[in-house]
Amino acid sequence: MPDYTTGVMMSVGWTLEQLQQVKDLGFQNVQIAAPYKAVLDSPDVRQKLIDGIKSVGIEVTTVFAGFDGESYADVPTVKETVGYLNPATREERIQRTADIGEFAQSLGVDKVAAHVGFVPEEHEDPAYAPMVEAVSRVADDCARRGQIFSLETGQEGGAALLRYLTDMGRGNVKVNFDPANMILYGSGEPIEALGIVAAHVVSVHAKDGKWPPGEGQLGTEFPLGQGDVGMENFVAKLKEIGYKGAVTIEREIPDWDQKVKDLVDAKALLESLY
Repeated sequence: MPDYTTGVMMSVGWTLEQLQQVKDLGFQNVQIAAPYKAVLDSPDVRQKLIDGIKSVGIEVTTVFAGFDGESYADVPTVKETVGYLNPATREERIQRTADIGEFAQSLGVDKVAAHVGFVPEEHEDPAYAPMVEAVSRVADDCARRGQIFSLETGQEGGAALLRYLTDMGRGNVKVNFDPANMILYGSGEPIEALGIVAAHVVSVHAKDGKWPPGEGQLGTEFPLGQGDVGMENFVAKLKEIGYKGAVTIEREIPDWDQKVKDLVDAKALLESLY
């Protein structure tokens, strides 16, 4: 498998012990959720964590920004709480992303990513221009450190995401493509969307899920290969667009032991398709 490496998304609350376990299982790299605010704000604790990550010796490809108060309970809650859409939390989160970017730089990581929140489909929506301006500011801050800022897919369709990228006009704004998120949010067929934004994709998630049961609801995540993404078609599309790099398995369940089992199964599935 010369073109791809298999990694793991380490979710909020991950530990160094779990990071070591992932390496021992044969995964070659990870994306990590940014540490909690208390860690970032304490220089000694932060440095101890950085030293610990480096001692494990697994490549960190991306640091994901997350923020206090975010909730993925349902679509209205996501719109209210996730990313930079809500003006009440926007400025604080832009600054927090800068802190996360500095943390990533200390690790030697050149990609910062986030769910930026729902981007309005219409240019005329009064919330659209502020979202262009907010994420452009985040991207410009990342650029000063030589970093890419990646938008996690999900809340918008492929055409809307491409227009948003074009309107920002920042060369360091890219896409972390997660096919399952498009299904979970009911925002469009992921394989088609991957083709639309292909030129901007710098990292991908391998995650699976099934479509929402009704309006305003979210779909359900499933182990890789058991949802509606169609992993054979997804990997084939990655080959078609010329993607080369990490395919990062994401499994969002609280039971770590079950998660490890699902990660191992997912790794075997992916490597059979590479």
